[in-house]
Amino acid sequence: MSSSEVRAEDPVVVDRHLCKACGICIAFCPKSVLGADGDGIAIVERPDECIRCRMCEFRCPDFAIVVRSEEDE
Repeated sequence: MSSSEVRAEDPVVVDRHLCKACGICIAFCPKSVLGADGDGIAIVERPDECIRCRMCEFRCPDFAIVVRSEEDE
C-alpha cells in the first residue's frame, strides 16, 4: 500500500491535495501517530497509537486532516 492510500480503519485521514507539508500536525501529535512521506506530506504511520485527541486536526492550517470518531468505523 502506498503512503497516499487511505485505509478504512485509519482514525486520521490526510488529504494530500490540501496538505502543504508544514509539519505542524506531526509536531503536535502527542503519540507520534503521524510522519512524513518523501515529499513531506503527512501520513499516518502508527494508526493504532492514535487517541483521537484531534490536535492534528485543530492545528492544521489548511484543513487537510480529519480525525474520524469511533462511531464512524
